[in-house]
Amino acid sequence: MGILDWTILCATLLFIVGYGVWKTKGSKNVDDYVRGGRQAKWWTIGLSVMATQASAITFLSTPGQAFHDGMGFVQFYFGLPIAMIIICLVFVPLYHRLKVYTAYEFLETRFDLKTRSLAAILFLVQRGLAAGITIFAPSIILSAVLGWDLRTLNIIIGILVIIYTVSGGTRAVSVTQKQQMFIIMLGMFVTFFFILGSLPADINLSKALKIAGASDKLNILDFSFNTESRYTFWSGITGGLFLALAYFGTDQSQVQRYLSGKSIRESQLGLVFNGMLKIPMQFFILLVGVMVFVFYQYNPAPLNFNPAATQAVMNSDVAPRYIELNKRHEELGVDKKMAQDKFSAAISRKEYDAIMQAKLEIININSKDSTNRAVAKSLIKEADSVAETNDKDYVFIHFILNNLPKGLIGLLLAVILSAAMSSTASELNALGTITALDLYKRNKKEDKSDEHYVLASKGFTLLWGVIAIFIACVASLFDNLIQLVNIIGSIFYGNVLGIFLLAFFFKFVKGNAVFFAALVTQILIIVLYYNLIHIYPSGQEKLGYLWLNFIGSALVISLALLFECFDRLLKKPPITST
Repeated sequence: MGILDWTILCATLLFIVGYGVWKTKGSKNVDDYVRGGRQAKWWTIGLSVMATQASAITFLSTPGQAFHDGMGFVQFYFGLPIAMIIICLVFVPLYHRLKVYTAYEFLETRFDLKTRSLAAILFLVQRGLAAGITIFAPSIILSAVLGWDLRTLNIIIGILVIIYTVSGGTRAVSVTQKQQMFIIMLGMFVTFFFILGSLPADINLSKALKIAGASDKLNILDFSFNTESRYTFWSGITGGLFLALAYFGTDQSQVQRYLSGKSIRESQLGLVFNGMLKIPMQFFILLVGVMVFVFYQYNPAPLNFNPAATQAVMNSDVAPRYIELNKRHEELGVDKKMAQDKFSAAISRKEYDAIMQAKLEIININSKDSTNRAVAKSLIKEADSVAETNDKDYVFIHFILNNLPKGLIGLLLAVILSAAMSSTASELNALGTITALDLYKRNKKEDKSDEHYVLASKGFTLLWGVIAIFIACVASLFDNLIQLVNIIGSIFYGNVLGIFLLAFFFKFVKGNAVFFAALVTQILIIVLYYNLIHIYPSGQEKLGYLWLNFIGSALVISLALLFECFDRLLKKPPITST
């Protein structure tokens, strides 16, 4: 990184923090601090909702996901537009009519305090873990690639977010996320067109997509009913729908974004805006990853993209074997480029037989490449049993640092850190609010002033910021970070969504039945995850994790209905004969 990169990176981050503090200073009551005074316009809400979901993990992991596995991950979002419609029709009017500060206030009105507290605690557990991961994700990757100290990075990112989130609350999160989304999308578009311009002169966008298609990177839709597959059309339209309903409808980090809306209509338009743009945005980010794949068909790619793993194996006894494997990998890279040239020429001549022959050659080379990479991972593991062999999360950052020009590197690093800050800010804002209002205020016997609860919200936000930094410092890398966040959500979200669906549509069910059903469901979902998903290698689960959202919702509803019926039977007076 040069001086220009450092200047762009530091100026961007300092501007976001300074702007957030300056624009939102002086919140003196709970309504201003928690709901931003309910003054947000629909475009602010829409961008804030998108920025909350689009963490640094999205921009680090998603291109790597596409590089290795293609575009199929976009199916994960297919249920989102349907979820937005349901939330606009059911959730938003109810929350605005009740004038709630948090989603869980409604549960006490409908059921009782213990159900509200349980839902709030489930949220705090899963979102507290996620907040740590959204800090940890960019930190561990940047530390491995740039050689920066991991804990120092965790602390720097955490402190930057804490400064403006504690200072300005919800409004600070919303106003900074508009700038962050602009920086994020600018960086991704610039990268896309840079890659396109860096390909050989005869490779235009159409040919680049055909090259990606020859390696099965453009297989978007999978209509199979295979529950073991992580991403299919059906898992996206069902499990993805339930996950989106739970996330956008019951997760305070998202609910707080549209509770700040000036009216019901503004909130609804903001969510519709998100529903219309989220899939195209995710599609484009995956497409950037596919373009990175095409770029490496014509340029040398490392055997493993994680530099820390490569260093570990090169400093071990198995280094000679790894060097020999890397030599074969480089020779295969030359063959790969020649095969792509043949394929491109055949496309230009429109010779079907030559196209199919070149495609078969590419498939054969890809198979050898996959074998070499698998052997490399085994050698890395042999050299260092704790080294991270999975390099999906390192693909995009490796491309940025080794191929982009000066200045653009700083912009892309600013994209990654801005995304980390935007998501973490929403999470800390929500965690502080839930702790202050759903637990502290609701269980405090004496009344306190508005200023007291604003200070309490700020204090709990600061506390959760410290906890998130701590979690980031002790976390460990997973198969793929974007999947880790979604898995954590899937373990908890289905249960919480089921509680809200019971509240909306099953008026005869009471608090005790829901409370105990939710407890039993959460235990069963954790057991189900551990036995059918966690113990299997990546991609080999007996049940795709997205299905946990549907199962959790269905299970808590079924158990609550059963418990309620059983309770009524016990309370029913016996029939006496005369």
